[in-house]
Amino acid sequence: MKTLKINLILFMLTYSAYHFSQVPIEIDLWENGAPQNSGITEKSETTDHIKTNITEAKLFVYSPTGNKKTDKTIIICPGGGYGMEAIFHEGRDFAAWLASEGITGIVLEYRLPNQHPEIPISDLQQAIRLVRQKGIGTGKTGVAGFSAGGHLAATAGTHFDSGKKEGNEIERQSCRPDFMVLFYPVITMEDQFTHKGSQENLLGKNPSQELIHFYSNEKQVTSQTPPAILFLSDDDKAVVPENSVSFYRALKENNIPASMYIFPTGGHGWGMNDSFSYKRMWQELLLDWLNNLNL
Repeated sequence: MKTLKINLILFMLTYSAYHFSQVPIEIDLWENGAPQNSGITEKSETTDHIKTNITEAKLFVYSPTGNKKTDKTIIICPGGGYGMEAIFHEGRDFAAWLASEGITGIVLEYRLPNQHPEIPISDLQQAIRLVRQKGIGTGKTGVAGFSAGGHLAATAGTHFDSGKKEGNEIERQSCRPDFMVLFYPVITMEDQFTHKGSQENLLGKNPSQELIHFYSNEKQVTSQTPPAILFLSDDDKAVVPENSVSFYRALKENNIPASMYIFPTGGHGWGMNDSFSYKRMWQELLLDWLNNLNL
């Protein structure tokens, strides 16, 4: 009984340190105002760990604590079908865990598109440039995303530039991520395999074929696309596995280093939830991949 009590106390101390000691630094992404307007007029609300009507982009920086410190920084895009954002179990909880492992985790609360597809990607590209220009974090800067946030992260990995020759210090930075970490991502906008809610919220109800093609990231992979690791469940009915499979296939066709892990069960949207049976496994696989990433 005494041993049980000691173990319980140690567990609670670990739980408390992990969940409550991480106080992030909050940064407004666009100091002088964002260049586009989504047309959303409703006030932003947070209920049940879901945030809606996001019209102002912010970064929440979780720096490594303790003796662990790596050369990786990861900007995180929560999921939510481009209509909301799961800012905790697909955002801040993940960032806090990364920080506990010596990795700078940065949650991007990106502006919701409201059928203006250029808005989320402009936020993520700005975030990458800002992190590099300000020296936030250390070493290489990657992106991570869950579900529709995975589509956003994959868009950053397939639509980027090396910085403007003219412009301010931020604009001169490259917005190409050094690597991608994708959890059950939406990848394609093609009707057969896309997540319809994400497609409509991003592109509108009747998008052109040109727009569908442009935001179908499996069709935009080149030899310059950064390395990627993908995690998903075989029984995901919300975002079918073909999204990840097609992206992995395109990466390998272009000789891009990539790894993909398909767990037998779990469905969709598990993020940092303890109820996901393979949580510890994907965490160990991710850390091993990051530690051995040759950039």
